[in-house]
Amino acid sequence: MESSSNPPSANPVVVISPHFCSPNQVELAIVTKLLNLSEGSLAVTDMNGTFRFKVKGRVMSLRDRRILQDAAGNALVTLRRKIRTVHNKWLAFRGDSTAAKDLLFTTKLSYLPEGKSELNVFLAANTDEEVCDFEVKGSWMRRSCTVHAANSDVILAQMHKELDSLKFQSNVLGKDIFAVTVNPNVDFSFIVALIVIMDETIE
Repeated sequence: MESSSNPPSANPVVVISPHFCSPNQVELAIVTKLLNLSEGSLAVTDMNGTFRFKVKGRVMSLRDRRILQDAAGNALVTLRRKIRTVHNKWLAFRGDSTAAKDLLFTTKLSYLPEGKSELNVFLAANTDEEVCDFEVKGSWMRRSCTVHAANSDVILAQMHKELDSLKFQSNVLGKDIFAVTVNPNVDFSFIVALIVIMDETIE
């Protein structure tokens, strides 16, 4: 992946949990279309192949809901699709809750020319949703997207198709594997949650 001249985040960005903030850059591998369905619909490992997150869903009882779990199986965030909305809206709640008091953020997706898309992210306190707090821009189909703080050059994370085969090892089998680089001081569970939403909405 080409390095960007845009600055990383200087201040901690925590949306789901400070436990997933690192002072160092974090490299993750995203494995989708898992061949072992018992593992869920999507899995996330580090470059050594160690499980970091997995997603449960795509069964009748969870038809419009995905649950992001940590490696131990603890629910970190529940993602619920809001049906019959123009912008493919998703709501993210803390843990396994879907109560309004546990809302963390919402997202709205817009399609742009040349196969690109823009996912606008609104934190729970941003109730008017006139200006987003974060945004994901780029080509999801090419696995080339960047997560920004809204109206800013500050990069939180970058997705890229290329994996360093010398670094990456995994026992997780899937039809599509790509990487995400999360900058220091950014809650990488939040970044993974946004990737899950993009994966479910566009594909």
